[in-house]
Amino acid sequence: MNRSDQDIRNRLLVARLPAMPQILLKLLELCQSNGAGMSEMSKLIANDPGITHKILNVANSAAYNKGGQRASLMQALSTLGVDMIKTLVINESVLNTFNAFPNSNNTDLRMFWKHCLTTAMIARDLAKAMDYPQTEEAYLAGLLHDVGRLALLAVVPQEYGGRFYLEDDENLCKLEYRALSITHAEAGAWLVERWKLDSFMADAVLYHHEPVDRIEAAHALIRIVHLADQLANQDTLIPLAADAGELCNLSTESLESVRQSAESQVIRAAAFLGMDLSDLETWTPPVMAVTDVPKVNAVQQRLNDEIRHMTMAAEVGHSYALQKDDTQLLKVIRQSAHILFDLEDTIVLLMSGNGQALIGVSVGEQRQRLAEFSIPLLKGGGIAESALQSRVVFMQRGGAPMGLTEDQLCRIFDIDNLVSVPLAVGGNCLGVLVAGVPSLLMADLQGRERFLKAFGVQAAAALNDASRERGEIDRRIASVREEHLASSRRVLHEVNNPLAIIKNYLGVLDDKLARQEPVGDAITVLNEEIDRVGSILNEFAGNSSSSQSSKIEINRISSNLIRLFRESKFLPSTVEIVARLSDQDCVIAGSADTLKQILVNLIKNAVEAMPKGGRIEIINGGRFKRGDSPYFLLCVKDTGPGIPTELRSRIFSPIQSTKAGANRGIGLSIVHGLVKKLGGEIEFSSAAGGTEFKIFLPAVDVQKTVQQIPKVQDLV
Repeated sequence: MNRSDQDIRNRLLVARLPAMPQILLKLLELCQSNGAGMSEMSKLIANDPGITHKILNVANSAAYNKGGQRASLMQALSTLGVDMIKTLVINESVLNTFNAFPNSNNTDLRMFWKHCLTTAMIARDLAKAMDYPQTEEAYLAGLLHDVGRLALLAVVPQEYGGRFYLEDDENLCKLEYRALSITHAEAGAWLVERWKLDSFMADAVLYHHEPVDRIEAAHALIRIVHLADQLANQDTLIPLAADAGELCNLSTESLESVRQSAESQVIRAAAFLGMDLSDLETWTPPVMAVTDVPKVNAVQQRLNDEIRHMTMAAEVGHSYALQKDDTQLLKVIRQSAHILFDLEDTIVLLMSGNGQALIGVSVGEQRQRLAEFSIPLLKGGGIAESALQSRVVFMQRGGAPMGLTEDQLCRIFDIDNLVSVPLAVGGNCLGVLVAGVPSLLMADLQGRERFLKAFGVQAAAALNDASRERGEIDRRIASVREEHLASSRRVLHEVNNPLAIIKNYLGVLDDKLARQEPVGDAITVLNEEIDRVGSILNEFAGNSSSSQSSKIEINRISSNLIRLFRESKFLPSTVEIVARLSDQDCVIAGSADTLKQILVNLIKNAVEAMPKGGRIEIINGGRFKRGDSPYFLLCVKDTGPGIPTELRSRIFSPIQSTKAGANRGIGLSIVHGLVKKLGGEIEFSSAAGGTEFKIFLPAVDVQKTVQQIPKVQDLV
């Protein structure tokens, strides 16, 4: 394949040639379902204002409307009938598509369009005569059989402009191939294939100039379009050859009838489409210079290619950045390979976690068999070589880099050539994209090796970014999950305290009822503890408590708590608890539940630290100055063995406790947070003879402060 061929095929690959209108594709689907009723057609046509306008114009023309009153869409459809509607929709859609080709507006397409219409009319009548079921498919194939001429005019106007008006026959194909190394039949088939028309239409376009003996046993659609094109090119005044209909097993009389009918149908269709063909009998094509493909300086050509490749690679990178997940990204990578390099059959293999193998991944509609591929890198082969060396590797069936795995892929793709593109960036190969390559494109791809590698770098960078972003999201989720678990543990820890008191007090209540003693105080305590459970849950749920800004009296909270522990039988008989309370008014701001939580945690810890018994003291040290501010000092002391030395430096952080229970070891961290919430500070001292916690809480009333701790009275 020469440089000219590569260049034109590259231009065809990247040219923004028009897509087939969706309404036409849906109409063909509807026709092929044998359910093309008037109701279904009207719904389809109503979605396209242009088609609707065309049908209304035809239905209200003098040929159909004799009454003078304009018809509605439904009336127009009924007037025209299903066959005429199909013809109008196909003609209008294809005409709009043809007119959307680059350079078509500067070219008189009337003769071209007349030939296409004639071929289409003949193809449909041949299909009917042969009982071929898809007559609309035959009609459309006839309309499209020369679309390759427009494709070449679009991408190489200077080289092809003069040839566009030449007679359409096998001699034109020879001239095209000699100058461009590609024929309009090949270009047209390429374009129809990319419109994804599920039929033999692309083959009918490709082979419409083949010798008759090559297509005698071909699919009916190929033979119909071939014969229709021959009849459309032949002068109606020249009699048909005796064997003209053998290709489609039709008599000469049948062909003559089809040919004569086509002429009047074309004139009528052109009138409906607003196309003036009246002067074509005297029309002569413009004289245009036929130029060969201009010679391009090799350095300049390479520079042009690099610029084009860089532009396309940047566009591809932008499309990668828009994808939301790995599956969608891999799907877009495969789609981009198809668009940029015409690689239709592809498989993505990603590097395994240990970096020892490539593993196939299922993407979109990809064959499940491909997703089950696993290629050990140490076993060799072209694909492994591509990943290990981060380079593009081309393989041909039976060639040196082709191993068993590569041979399997060739059989699955039903092709003889493969290319492996490494998905590598920054020296790190994330995987490979392997594609089946038609022999026709192999040389072209080899000339674009640098672009293939740049494509792989873009894809790898996108996969790497997605992986990094996914890792960051995973870390954030893990952090939120950990915070949630920590919060849940704190809730459980704090709720367990009042629940334990409630449980014990139920026993007290039961004893009092058995002795027929008053139970009012017990019920009050139960209500308070139940309210405290609700308060704790509300606080951890983020709901503010109405008691947060209230004033509380330290002595009352302390004395009530001592009585609560004694009466609830929460304390073992071997543990004694006493309070030494100041005779001053000790008022602080905050929630009574918060202070109660602090003291309950400290008392429970002291009890659990003295399994053999001991003494717990709650001491209100009264008001004194700490710095320049008035505080109250509240102490909780025990006679236990003291806090282990290795834990003292992190006593107010969650620690691994040796005590039973899932939420042990977090009580003191909660106490620290609650003291801070009240605006206070907490300190501790510990030795073999016991532990003391000192809590400094801001005083509400600024009265005369003293430097010494005042006398306190015992509550025994």
